[in-house]
Amino acid sequence: MQTVLYDGSWDGFLCAVFDVYEYKFTDAQIVPEHRFNGNLFATVHHARMEQAHSQRVWKGLERILSVEATTALYRAFLSEEAESEDHLLAYIRYAFASGGNMEDDLGHASVLYVVQTARRVWREKHRMEAFVRFQETADGMYCAFIEPDHDVLPIISPHFEARYADQRWMIYDTRRKYGIYYDGSTVAEVDISFEDKIDEHNIAPAHAPNEAAYQALWQQYFKSVNIAARKNTKLHVQHMPRRYWKNLPEKQPTVAPAFTKKK
Repeated sequence: MQTVLYDGSWDGFLCAVFDVYEYKFTDAQIVPEHRFNGNLFATVHHARMEQAHSQRVWKGLERILSVEATTALYRAFLSEEAESEDHLLAYIRYAFASGGNMEDDLGHASVLYVVQTARRVWREKHRMEAFVRFQETADGMYCAFIEPDHDVLPIISPHFEARYADQRWMIYDTRRKYGIYYDGSTVAEVDISFEDKIDEHNIAPAHAPNEAAYQALWQQYFKSVNIAARKNTKLHVQHMPRRYWKNLPEKQPTVAPAFTKKK
């Protein structure tokens, strides 16, 4: 068994695939470096991180696969599931071997895995677009914190860039410890160093003066539109899973709004 290590990025994965073919590794597994704990029965190869290599693999896939299939590959990669690299490599090998005539072969374990996993990632992408709740900070920036199962930040940024084009905002993934920041013109990936008394679980000290009052009004709105006689907890949790509630103001204890008067 040949273990090929890469840096955890999409380009790095494609570089690892390039090396699998370049060095003719017939029995290989691709593993991100942060998840590798050693293997006594495998030799280790560190993938060469060269953009020309990743581009060559990607262009080769684009030539033989449909846009839907290449998009599904990328979404499945964003799942970050432990077995994803093995299935992606098997899918890619199958694609090159068959000239791409395999996209609908759901009898193949890796084709089925890519299709189903891509759907799960896409479903969570839509959930994040619906469940993001921004909080205004004292400097006029809008911040939101999410903790998705999959790494969906790269595919939700176009939605928020189009919808909030006239505002500065940041969406931070507390699980993966990085975020995306929009400065009014472009979106960039960012890392954050939080100051004392402020972290991803409590940015209240950095709130704009009326942010708490707006959150309270949001809570009251949800309470007022709720019809107790039609309460269906099972259906509610199905559409809004409990794991997302920690970042939703409407799911926090209700407080009375108190706006700061303008001088």
